[in-house]
Amino acid sequence: MARRNRGGSKLPLIIGIAVVVLIAFLAIGQYNSLVNVEEDVSNKWSQVDNQIKRRADLIPNLVETVKGVAGQEQKVYGDIAEAQAGLARAASTEQRIEADQQVTSSLRGLIALQTTYPELKSSERFQSLMDTLEGTENRLGIARKDYNDAVTVYNKKRRSFPTSLYASAFGFEKKPYYEISESDRENPTVDFNSDSK
Repeated sequence: MARRNRGGSKLPLIIGIAVVVLIAFLAIGQYNSLVNVEEDVSNKWSQVDNQIKRRADLIPNLVETVKGVAGQEQKVYGDIAEAQAGLARAASTEQRIEADQQVTSSLRGLIALQTTYPELKSSERFQSLMDTLEGTENRLGIARKDYNDAVTVYNKKRRSFPTSLYASAFGFEKKPYYEISESDRENPTVDFNSDSK
């Protein structure tokens, strides 16, 4: 009879070890799952960053082309230079997003000069740069959408149970969305009377 009691006392120990092993496997699985979706977010952000860099490389040529026709528009050129410098200084994803929005806003001022200076529209170099910029902006828009989709998957996974328990313990922070600024939400004003003067 004494032997049965000894065997019975091992059962809680075995169950305890099994529970610990199960929790460890769950933690490893959740950790690996979070690593995978976080890597996807990083990959998508690098695509956004590549397009931002591509556009940044186009801007000096565009500015020089416009300066050839509209050299006196110093405020526009200053805004672009300041926005580009902000982009170069930005370290975090949030700072890069904000700086990119400033570049986008400053570019609007440069592009708007073609209504004031119609000779820009007839410049082959300007049109070629504008076509390249438009293609880059389209790729940037797609990259932003892909990034936001990856952030959605990551943030949902991070907040869902039981992953949320492990996410905090392993230091997986919420990722920022690339959101459109308020100025980007506004429709641009187009004055069709400026050419008829």
